[in-house]
Amino acid sequence: MGCLCRSGCWVLIVLLSFNIRSAFADSPQRPKNVQTALRAKWSGTPLLLEAGELLSKENENLFWDFIEIWLNTEKDALSSPTAKDCLKKILECGRPLLSEPLKSLFEFSLMLRSASPRLVLYQQLAEESLMSFPLGDENYSDDEIEEKLQIDKKIERGKLDPMHGQNLKSHRGKCCWVDTGEHLFLDVYELLAWLQGSAELVGDSFQRPEIFDFDHIYYESSVGSPVAILYGALGTNCFREFHVTLVKAAKEGKVKYVVRPVLPAGCESNISHCGSVGAGESMNLGGYGVELALKNMEYKAMDDSTVKKGVTLEDPRTEDLSQEVRGFIFSKILERKPELTSEVMAFRDYLLSSTISDTLDVWELKDLGHQTVQRIVRASDPLQSMQEINQNFPSIVSSLSRMRLDNSVREEIMANQRMVPPGKSLMALNGALVNVEDVDLYLLIDLIHQDLLLADQFSKLKIPQGTLRKLLSTSPPSESSIFRVDFRSSHVHYLNNLEEDAKYKQWRNNLNEILMPVFPGQLRYIRKNLFHAVFVLDPATRCGLESVDTIISLYENNFPMRFGIVLYSSKFVTQLENHVTEQHSDEDISTMIISLFSYINENYGVPMAFRFLSNVNKLQIESDGNADDPLELHHVEGVFVETILSKVKSPPQQILLMLYKDEKLKELSQESSKFVFKLGLSKLQCSLLMNGLVIDPTEEALINALNDETPRIQEQVYFGQIMSDTDVLAKFLSEAGIQRYNPKIISDSKPKFISLSMFTFGEESVLNDIVYLHSPGTMDNMKAVTHLLAVDITSRNGMKLLRQGIHYLIEGSKNARVGLLFNANQNHNSFGLVFVKVFEITASLYSHKMNVLNFLDQLCSLYEKDYVLTSMEAESTQAFVDIVCELSEANGLPSKGYRYALPEFPAEEVKKHLSKVQSSLYKVLGLESGVNAVFTNGRVTYPIDESTFLSADLHLLESIEFKQRINHIVEIIEEVEWDDVDPDTLTSKFISDTVMALSSSMAMRERNSESARFEILNDQHSAIILNNENSSIHIDAVLDPLSPTSQKLSGILRILWKYIQPSMRIVLNPVSSLADLPLKSYYRYVVPTMDDFSNTDYAINGPKAFFANMPLSKTLTMNLDVPESWLVEPVIAFHDLDNILLENLGDTRTLQAVFELEALVLTGHCSEKDHDPPRGLQLILGTKTTPHLVDTLVMANLGYWQMKVSPGVWYLQLAPGRSSELYILKEGGEGSYNKQSSKLITINDLQGKVVHMQVVKKKGKEHDKLLLPDNADNAQHKKKGSGLNSNFLKWASGFIGGNKLSKEVEKQEKGRGGRHGKTINIFSIASGHLYERFMKIMILSVLKNTHRPVKFWFIKNYLSPPFKDLIPLMALEYGFEYELVTYKWPTWLHKQKEKQRIIWAYKILFLDVIFPLSLEKVIFVDADQVVRADMGELYDMDIRGKPLAYTPFCDNNKEMDGYRFWRQGFWKDHLRGKPYHISALYVVDLKKFRETAAGDNLRVFYETLSKDPNSLANLDQDLPNYAQHTVPIFSLPQEWLWCESWCGNATKYKAKTIDLCNNPMTKEPKLQGARRIVSEWPDLDFEARRFTARILGDDQESESIQSPNQSKDLTSEDSLNKDMESRAEL
Repeated sequence: MGCLCRSGCWVLIVLLSFNIRSAFADSPQRPKNVQTALRAKWSGTPLLLEAGELLSKENENLFWDFIEIWLNTEKDALSSPTAKDCLKKILECGRPLLSEPLKSLFEFSLMLRSASPRLVLYQQLAEESLMSFPLGDENYSDDEIEEKLQIDKKIERGKLDPMHGQNLKSHRGKCCWVDTGEHLFLDVYELLAWLQGSAELVGDSFQRPEIFDFDHIYYESSVGSPVAILYGALGTNCFREFHVTLVKAAKEGKVKYVVRPVLPAGCESNISHCGSVGAGESMNLGGYGVELALKNMEYKAMDDSTVKKGVTLEDPRTEDLSQEVRGFIFSKILERKPELTSEVMAFRDYLLSSTISDTLDVWELKDLGHQTVQRIVRASDPLQSMQEINQNFPSIVSSLSRMRLDNSVREEIMANQRMVPPGKSLMALNGALVNVEDVDLYLLIDLIHQDLLLADQFSKLKIPQGTLRKLLSTSPPSESSIFRVDFRSSHVHYLNNLEEDAKYKQWRNNLNEILMPVFPGQLRYIRKNLFHAVFVLDPATRCGLESVDTIISLYENNFPMRFGIVLYSSKFVTQLENHVTEQHSDEDISTMIISLFSYINENYGVPMAFRFLSNVNKLQIESDGNADDPLELHHVEGVFVETILSKVKSPPQQILLMLYKDEKLKELSQESSKFVFKLGLSKLQCSLLMNGLVIDPTEEALINALNDETPRIQEQVYFGQIMSDTDVLAKFLSEAGIQRYNPKIISDSKPKFISLSMFTFGEESVLNDIVYLHSPGTMDNMKAVTHLLAVDITSRNGMKLLRQGIHYLIEGSKNARVGLLFNANQNHNSFGLVFVKVFEITASLYSHKMNVLNFLDQLCSLYEKDYVLTSMEAESTQAFVDIVCELSEANGLPSKGYRYALPEFPAEEVKKHLSKVQSSLYKVLGLESGVNAVFTNGRVTYPIDESTFLSADLHLLESIEFKQRINHIVEIIEEVEWDDVDPDTLTSKFISDTVMALSSSMAMRERNSESARFEILNDQHSAIILNNENSSIHIDAVLDPLSPTSQKLSGILRILWKYIQPSMRIVLNPVSSLADLPLKSYYRYVVPTMDDFSNTDYAINGPKAFFANMPLSKTLTMNLDVPESWLVEPVIAFHDLDNILLENLGDTRTLQAVFELEALVLTGHCSEKDHDPPRGLQLILGTKTTPHLVDTLVMANLGYWQMKVSPGVWYLQLAPGRSSELYILKEGGEGSYNKQSSKLITINDLQGKVVHMQVVKKKGKEHDKLLLPDNADNAQHKKKGSGLNSNFLKWASGFIGGNKLSKEVEKQEKGRGGRHGKTINIFSIASGHLYERFMKIMILSVLKNTHRPVKFWFIKNYLSPPFKDLIPLMALEYGFEYELVTYKWPTWLHKQKEKQRIIWAYKILFLDVIFPLSLEKVIFVDADQVVRADMGELYDMDIRGKPLAYTPFCDNNKEMDGYRFWRQGFWKDHLRGKPYHISALYVVDLKKFRETAAGDNLRVFYETLSKDPNSLANLDQDLPNYAQHTVPIFSLPQEWLWCESWCGNATKYKAKTIDLCNNPMTKEPKLQGARRIVSEWPDLDFEARRFTARILGDDQESESIQSPNQSKDLTSEDSLNKDMESRAEL
């Protein structure tokens, strides 16, 4: 039966093939393909060096191991290797260093070229290394000096493209050099001579080059040695020579050896086999998607110009015949019947071309999603099936819709959709949710890589596989952890009580009132103590007394909050910090005020006590002296007398005398200060606790905190967790209360972590021989928390820290231990070595003794007092040993252990240990000597203010870390059955070490804290399940298989399965009832394969997207789906990528397009603590030598900013002028308030970077505004001759890059063509060849009617390569300036999916940030507009201080009344009599626009409205019209914009510009309308086309273009064009 069927099929194929062949005889068109590539802007980098970088990400030592392996295998060189041979050879050397599946990931990452950006970064540093040596240096030849001068000049003029940089060239023919900061060595013998004298260089006499976190430092290098950086490439002879010499020197302690791998241009011929593969050539990237979308051709917007002939980039590759087409796999058919190849291929082409569907009937759509799920789940390879369906959907949809649906599939999908919304997509990696909208291959591989590294570490710790998966699936702590200081105490003095005071009796006490909606800024008046604002202040300071006035002002204005204060004396706290116990005779005003306050409070009530403090403040303000002058005692006494005078019977002076003698009051005030010191709040001078949250003591910060706290209370009220009788403060403080505040431990910024795994510093880890101390009686307990104290034994501060650690254990901690990392600077003495040895002996012999901690504390006290940094003779060490023995005996510890071990202990061993610790600390903190720090299960607390770091801070660290990161790990570890561990080693120390290593390693993970419960979904009939029990990676997903998200993810998941083989469970979740086709596009996800590497030569072709057999008669538009941080542009494209009609390709079989990664996007969020983001703050980015290469400003929306960068080392800082006058960057958790700092930003991968930065206002500038209003600006202008930012405007350059040719144009004679006066700035946007043709005509019409200089600004994102090539030449020919600008769509702003809507959005959403900050006004002119007036008239028009000026829609074409939607319904009500304006022409006063935050307001409106698919139908027009009540619009005179669709012909003669608006009634094609409506359009078009043809050198075409006068039959031409366009219509 099978044979019959097969023969029957063959008959069918052959019959069909003959019919098809006869059909093709009439129409010789063959199927067409589309191919797309994306290349990096930088030249390719050597694959060999990329391999080293990838291995260093696994472990830094592997980088050095790989170098040794490669150097040893160079002698086994292949005779004539190809790129593929070299790839295999590199993998052979690299793979043995790794375990599976890290081996496979290494292979894929190498093919993906993901390490290339790191090598580009090294090239930048190599260039700076060569340029940093003075010109007179003997190392430079005359030619190089000249070249260096030229580069310097280019940088000075800003012409050097920071995103592309210079190609690194070999230096004097040398391919390697060593940079030591003072010298540049090009030859090994020079280096050897220097090394022989380097012994004298140890110390600070030499200038060291800067070393970065990413640098490769040889692991046996000594910490304090001179730095020697080798620039060179593995594979060159010079690298081998330098490397061998420097390794030897590093082992001898002579240098700190660093390698920065670079292969300068011209050195490829000097390199051994395979060393130069990948270098120099253009580099194609992978990891992105390409979409060919079926285009809506309602208005037929296609250019009728012919594509330039004779240019083809034909692709040699053949089609993939293994893909199924309508049930046939043609590769198998051709294997069996090769003689029928032409017939079979014709049949395949027929099937492909006949299956394109862009519409289906409603009944066919009904079950399409469910049918797709059934097809995928029942396929032999479900992932491949899903990818084929959603990436070729228009060709497959008709066969899917005819499939019979199984009820079990439908029922399971519907059951799952009771728990997850239909069409919703989610994905989790090892339990952590990943954002499916923004995910890309590079991000996923990074997340997987970090989990595989952890799994590898854990398996070395003998963790069983089941436990390992549990650990990797645990969620990290939520980033929004809230800590509240538990301030409850009798020292808090409350001014009011909302629940009891008569003042609030009329307020309602219903707690549900808080759930009622209110207007923004409106307060809820509820008679319940929901919000407690407790100010902690010193009453003798200006800040403290101002806080009192703030409290009284808010209280008197019935602010719904309970106010209180805690008073303390700064002077008394300082005494506590310095451990001064005796009382000083000099008076303490603060303590006196607190005593007087307490007396009044006790005897006359709280209001009078507060009035007393307020009067003290008044006195200070009214006094003649400076407000910052300290208060004097007699002033305070006078205020006290005045305050209580009306209430007392006896003379107030007597009361004062009595109070001075009252020790109880003084003690009470000191107790209050001690309480504040214990809480840790005295460091902040003034602070405010809002329900325990620490904020700035300002009214603005208080209101912001109230707004943040309200939703938390609302949530708990809603869920019944807060009832009417709940004490809200007690509830919050019991849940999240801490007993102490330390900004180093509790801050907004994420703490730094290091991995304390045994393998962090190698097998010889310092952690193996560490000294641990325990609380008495807890030595045998498992300790979840380990504090490692790095203690500098040569400093008193180190001793203070050590003593606090000992006090912490004496106070008692059952759950923690303290480990000691002793280190020393170069000046340590022999007492220090004895001191370290004493600790070692004590820990090993006497840890279990009761008084051991008291002994060590006394020892520290003695050592700190008498022996730190003393220069006594070595003989006196015996006296020190005697004292140690006496102390030990006094504390009940036998002294014989010390007497036996101390006199003759090996000092060298202790020195070696100190050096080892120092080396480890250098790797972690980058500090070379004298480190005091705390590492709590990997969390770094550094730097430490030793005078205020108390044992309480260690308790704080213990409680926070145990609760957040350690507890859940302990619970998992306690359940482990340690089958592979020797029972003798299974001690409490082993478990404690394991918990320490696990918790520190897991804290290094970057991952989302959110998770979802995927296990509740059914997976019998509608899920793809791929099990791999041995994998440590598990992927859960819920996907709609017919969604754009799934188009991308199906490609990514297939790649992950191929190389990593994670276990996967993908539940398919389609939209149940479709009204339209869910996908109207073809899609390819581009990833590299082994076939990209040539079999014949050294070439790496790189991955490409290939679309075979695309529909010929459908108009397609190409879109790239790239990672969020990529900024790409087309660089080679001869056809219109916006309107691809393949039947017009002629003989070309494959349409090709090449895009380029123009730059990576550096984005960030800038915040100011307790304030709104600093809107308008100006930032600059550059290198150390050229600090300003790009600039931008901060938006109010989330404090967002962006700049474009390339791989390299960059420095971000505040721009000179008002920004840096008012603000400084805040570094780390605490600010550096005294200097203008810059932030180091490293770009060394393809993922860009998101930078979170905080700024603070300078002292004395707290109340200054960043943006000056117009009047202040004008005053400043008169004084300094400047505008918004005087210094900034002088040099503000094009925002994130513009085409620098515009600057060349500036040199052209300004008076060319009679153009004089102030330049008019015009911007426009176009996509597709037709609109670019219109734009050329618009430019000509502007220039012919405008007499002043004109500068055009074009939004670069969508311009075609031919237009970008033409525009600089057109600028030179016609004498105008131009600049190309761009802006990447922010991730937080709701995205548009259609290209047309994205273009509309670019017209309006980013006006404040897309242009240089120096630009003050710009006019938008639509590309399809023809200008008839002098634009100078519009540019100079007074738009009455409004940021925008538009022309209202005409109303005199009565035929269109039915289409004027703004005259009825919603729009009529919303506009409230204001006109609805057209967006084809408008003026933007950028200065006013930025000043009034118009851009921020428009983005807020957009974000709110755009999520509704029915709003903003005409986005660029609806948005400003909707927002005009907030962002006012000036209405331009009607004649400034005329368009036939809306305006009658009676007013056409007045028109100053004519726009070719779409006509919703006739839908007339654009070109046809242009020729008919605008009389001068054909002449302008003729001129533009002749110019284009002449410039492109196509003389034949130039001659064939007829002028309008020569054209004899326009009608027939129009009808021909119309016919051509109608064929392209959907």
